[in-house]
Amino acid sequence: MTTISALTIRGAMHSGFEQILTPEAQQFLVELTREFRPQLKALLAARQSRQQQFDAGALPDFLPETASIREGDWSVAAIPADLQDRRVEITGPVDRKMIINALNADVKVFMADFEDSQAPSWAGVIEGQINLRDANLGTISYSDPQSGKQYALRDNPALLIARVRGLHLWEKHLLVDGEQVPGSLVDFALYFLHNYQTRLANGSGVYYYLPKLQSHKEAAWWDSVFRFTQAKFNQPVGTIRATVLIETLPAVFEMDEILHALREHIVALNCGRWDYIFSYIKTLKNHADRVLPDRQVVTMDQPFLSAYSRLLIKTCHKRGALAMGGMAAFIPAKDPAANEAILAKVTADKEREASNGHDGTWVAHPGLAATANAVFNRYLTDGKLNQLDVSRSEDAPVTAADLLAPSSGERTEAGMRTNIRVALQYIAAWVSGKGCVPIYGLMEDAATAEICRTSIWQWIKHGKTLSNGQLVTKDLFAQMLQQESEVVRTEVGEEQWQAQNFAKAQQLLLQITTADELVDFLTLPAYELL
Repeated sequence: MTTISALTIRGAMHSGFEQILTPEAQQFLVELTREFRPQLKALLAARQSRQQQFDAGALPDFLPETASIREGDWSVAAIPADLQDRRVEITGPVDRKMIINALNADVKVFMADFEDSQAPSWAGVIEGQINLRDANLGTISYSDPQSGKQYALRDNPALLIARVRGLHLWEKHLLVDGEQVPGSLVDFALYFLHNYQTRLANGSGVYYYLPKLQSHKEAAWWDSVFRFTQAKFNQPVGTIRATVLIETLPAVFEMDEILHALREHIVALNCGRWDYIFSYIKTLKNHADRVLPDRQVVTMDQPFLSAYSRLLIKTCHKRGALAMGGMAAFIPAKDPAANEAILAKVTADKEREASNGHDGTWVAHPGLAATANAVFNRYLTDGKLNQLDVSRSEDAPVTAADLLAPSSGERTEAGMRTNIRVALQYIAAWVSGKGCVPIYGLMEDAATAEICRTSIWQWIKHGKTLSNGQLVTKDLFAQMLQQESEVVRTEVGEEQWQAQNFAKAQQLLLQITTADELVDFLTLPAYELL
C-alpha cells in the first residue's frame, strides 16, 4: 500500500503503472474526488429516493418542472468533424489484443470499455489505461505468447472513444481522505490526462461514452467535471465531447434535459438497449402488470422498446445530436448455414434502426461489421455522413404509456434455464477478471447477465408461472440452478470449472436471485470477489 499526499494506492504497482499513476495524475484524482464525490453521493441517494417512489406504485413520467426545456428552441454545440460519421461502431474491453483488432476493424468508431465488458480488476484498469495511451500514440502492438502471432495497428484505424464506469461503481484500490474514489472519475481522469495532448495534436478531442445516467442532474454533474478539467488544463470548452447511453428507464423521460445539461459537450445519445431492458425490470420491479417474458422475445419489436428508439431519434435530431442504435451481440458461426441465419438477423435489426433514422449502430464482433455497413451504406449515400435530416416530426407524440407498455410473450422453462446458464457463466468469468464472454453464440456482457437474473427474481416475487404451469419459486430456482450448474460444468470441463471460480459464482447467483430485496447491480457484490 502506497500513500502519497491524500491519495492511498492499495493496488500493487506493477512495472509501467508508475507511468499512469504519476504525481500529476495522483494530484488530479485528489482534486476531482474532493470537488465532485460529495455531490455524487447526493445524486446516488436521490436515485434511491426516486426508486422508493416507484416501488410504492408511482410510474416514471416526463418532469413538469422541466417542460420549458422540452418545449424550448435550442440546439447542442456543433458536432466535431471526426464524430459526424459513426455508421458502425464496435465495442469491447480495454484488453491490448482486442483494442488492436477493434481499431483495425471495418468500422468508424471503437468504444474502448472500462464498464460493462470489462471486469475492473486493479491490473485490468491500469493496464487498460496503458493500452489506450499506446493506441492513441499509434505505438500499440502485441505478441501472442501462445501462437507467437504479432498484432499491430493498420493505417487509418477507427476513432477511439473511451467508456468510463457507471456512477454507482467505486475503485477500492484508490482512496482519497480514507474513502474510495468513484470508478468513473478514475477512468475519466487518467484517460484525459494521458491522452489529451496526443489527441489535440492529431486534430481531435477527448471523447467519452457516459453510461447508466438516470437523470439530467447526473448529466449536469458530468458537465461540471468536464468544465473543471478543461479549465485546469487550459483547454477550451468542448475539448471534451460525450455520447450518453440512454440505458435506464428514468433517463428516457429526460433526454431533452440531458442534452441541454451537456449541450456544449454532448454529440449523441445511444440506445443501450440491453441495459435499458434491465432497468425496465429493476425500476418497475414491484409492478406485477409489467413483468417481462423470456429475454429472447424482448426484442426491439416490443412496443416499449420501439417507442424508446423512435423518441430518442426524434429528440436527438431536433437538437442537432446524433442518435446511435443498439448492439448486435451475435458472434459469427463457423457453420455456413448457421452463419447465414445470424447475418440475416443482424441485417433485419440494422435495417430497422437505419429506416427509423438512427445515425449508426453497434456490433460486438468484427465479423458483423460488413453486414452492418451494408445496411447503413444504403441510407448514407452521396457523401451523406448521418441521418440528422430525419426529424420524425410527423410522428404521433410518444407518451409515457408508450414507454411503459407491458410486453407480450411467454415465460418458458427453457428460457429460465438458459438465463441461469448464461448468468452463471458470465458471473464466473467476471469474478475471474473477464467482462466480455462468448456464450451460446452471443457476446455477453454485464447488461445481459443482469437481465437474466433480474427476470427470474421478478418472476419469483410476483408468483409467475411458466408456460408449462410450474410456479416460479425460490426453491424451483435453486433446484434449476443446481441442475444447470452441472450442465455448464460438463460443457466447460472440470479444469475450467475450478479455474474460473464457478462455485463462487453459483453461490453469488443463488444469493442475489433469491434475496428478498433486488440487488441493484450484480457487479457490486461481484466486485468484492474480484
